[in-house]
Amino acid sequence: MTIFLIGFMGSGKSTLGRRLAALTGCSFIDMDKFIEEKYFKTVAQIFAEEGEASFREKERLAIEELAGFQDVVIGTGGGAPCFGDNMNQMNQSGITVWLDVPVKALVARLSRAKAERPLIKEKNTEELTLFVEEKLNERNVFYSQAKVRVTGGNIQAEDITTILEASGS
Repeated sequence: MTIFLIGFMGSGKSTLGRRLAALTGCSFIDMDKFIEEKYFKTVAQIFAEEGEASFREKERLAIEELAGFQDVVIGTGGGAPCFGDNMNQMNQSGITVWLDVPVKALVARLSRAKAERPLIKEKNTEELTLFVEEKLNERNVFYSQAKVRVTGGNIQAEDITTILEASGS
């Protein structure tokens, strides 16, 4: 089984991914960490030194590689589903699960973790809310292509396993 967790930054892909992997007996892979280890650079360094286009290509190659793994839960980057054929690749290779968290909950979570997120570290609450709303409007067309959608401000890994079992996945 290959499960790709998708959703906006702060939606819980890494935290829930680790718990979901433990519940399902799978390994967890954080895609950003996978890319960092492969290229010996942080995501921020890749963006700064090579630009977004280079990072998105590395992300596409990572999805291609990870799609061949078995018994894994993969926490993707928030933008990963929105570029190239990534969403189609993930849907063909495994089960895509969209963690659809309300804007208010995302803003609260991201406000506590701004320091390690270059895209938002300088934003106040109002700017952050507008940023999240704008990005979600752009990305939801991609996120909505997921095979499974889990909605709420307090999603638990057990909720995801229940939905996956009910859907026969």
